[in-house]
Amino acid sequence: MTQTAAPAVTLTPDQAFDALYAFAAPALVRQAYLLTGRRELARESVERAFQQAWQRWPEVAVDRDPAGWVRAAAYEYAMSPWHRLRPSHRHPEVPPATPDDRLLLSVLLDLPPAYRRTLVLHDGLGLGLPETAAETEASTPATANRLLHAREAVTERIPELADPTELARRLAELGSAERLRAAAEPDTVRTGSERRARRWTRAAIALTVLVIGSTAITLRTAPDHYEAPLVPGSGVRGVPPRPAPGPLSKEDVKLRTKLRSLPGAGPERIRPQVR
Repeated sequence: MTQTAAPAVTLTPDQAFDALYAFAAPALVRQAYLLTGRRELARESVERAFQQAWQRWPEVAVDRDPAGWVRAAAYEYAMSPWHRLRPSHRHPEVPPATPDDRLLLSVLLDLPPAYRRTLVLHDGLGLGLPETAAETEASTPATANRLLHAREAVTERIPELADPTELARRLAELGSAERLRAAAEPDTVRTGSERRARRWTRAAIALTVLVIGSTAITLRTAPDHYEAPLVPGSGVRGVPPRPAPGPLSKEDVKLRTKLRSLPGAGPERIRPQVR
C-alpha cells in the first residue's frame, strides 16, 4: 500500500507576511533599540521596514532571506541621520534601569554608526563575517576592521567584555531587559503600507499635473522670437546746429521785388531769343 505525500500548504500573501512579521518583528525591535537607544524609534523603524516589505512583497517573498531583507531596511531607517532633526529627539530618552545596562548602552551609542551596526550584527545577532559584510555593503576586510575597533572601544570602557561570548550575552540581555512596546499588529502594518502607497501615488499624480500645467503656461506666454531690448536715448553734444536762412537785407529785398515784377520768362539777359 503506497502512501501519498501530503499536499503542500500554500499561503496567501497576507498569511505569509503575517507569519514573517510574527517571527521577526519582536527581535528586530530589540536590535533597533541597541542601534538607537530610543524605544519609540526602534518600534517605528520595524513598522516602517515591514511597510516597505509589503509594498514590495513580490520581491521580498522570493528573496532567499526575507527576514534579512526586512532587517536591513529597519537598520537603515533606524540609523538615518535625519532623525536628529526631529523635535522628539531634543529630549533625552529614559535610560535603562541598571547601571551596567546604562554603561553598555552609552558605549554602544558612542560608537560610529558603521561600527555599531557591525557589532550588533556580528556579536549581538551572531551573523558570520561574510554575511555581516554583505548586509553592511562593505568588504570583508573592512568589516573585520570595524568589528575589531568596536570591540576595542567596548573593552576600553568595560574590560570584562573583552570576551566576545560575554559581549554577545550582555547585548542580548540589554535588548531583552527593556520593556519595549511591541510593534503594531500585522494587519495594521499592511493597511498603513497601502494607505501610505496611495498617498504617494496621489502626490506623484498631483506633481505631474502641476509640472504639465506649468509647462503649458510657459509655452503659451513665452515669446517665440528674440526681441532686442530698447536702448535708452541719450543727448548728443558737440555737434553744431544746422544753419538756417536769416532775415533778408535791403539789397536782397530789392532784388526779390525786381525779380517778382519781371515777366514769368525772366529778364532778357537770361531769356533765350529765337533768331
